[in-house]
Amino acid sequence: MDITSLSRDNIKAGLDRHASEQEQTRIIISPQKITSDNFDAVCKTYSQIGSKDFKTVVVVESTPGSVEKKLLMPSFKKIETHLGVVEANDRLRNDFADEDDDFFINDHAFGKDASLYHQLVMLQCVLDDFTVSHIQITDENSIIIKELAMALEEILPSRNALLVCCCDLAHADKNEIDQISEFLDKDNQSGLMNYLNSGVSSITGIGSFITGLLVAKKWGLNIQFENDSDSESIHSGYAVMQNQPIFE
Repeated sequence: MDITSLSRDNIKAGLDRHASEQEQTRIIISPQKITSDNFDAVCKTYSQIGSKDFKTVVVVESTPGSVEKKLLMPSFKKIETHLGVVEANDRLRNDFADEDDDFFINDHAFGKDASLYHQLVMLQCVLDDFTVSHIQITDENSIIIKELAMALEEILPSRNALLVCCCDLAHADKNEIDQISEFLDKDNQSGLMNYLNSGVSSITGIGSFITGLLVAKKWGLNIQFENDSDSESIHSGYAVMQNQPIFE
């Protein structure tokens, strides 16, 4: 089973199991593919979002490949899942394209297997109405990841936007996630970037994951991770305001 085969009622039932007082969530960390193995954890994560919290969503995922431009944004005007159509946020996409030379509107890496489709189905069951922008990381080099994080930090605060970072944490050793978190807690960005460039991570989509962590750090957010009730594996997470963040 994956989420693209579930009805709206099925997904909403999963979300309702975790209905609780919602926190001020700004970032979601979600698996690249939402399946029966991680569905419960993902529902717990997405249940932190209120139906009117956001008007636009930026979905970031890693799609390693060899293209000149390292941060690709598909050109679609609208995108459709089995739950309906979502409009693209053209203005936000153009703002990213104007931000740096490595942002480029291009469909080279985009296809039906994109994680975007899985995230959209969840979002369509959570948000009343929203637009979407999609960024694909084709090179997880530390220079590109820092560039992306800085652009998100600069552009998104003035928008009513949710950031969704797609990565697979389930096969990562908890010690690895603790080590990455320690780099951030100690402001050891050089250590974090060296770790990213080393290629030893067991996290699929490590570039997207670290992007989310860097933005959360800049915005003063507290990251909480979720695992399935029957598993010790971490599948997803979300970043919430612990104090009023300072956007510089």
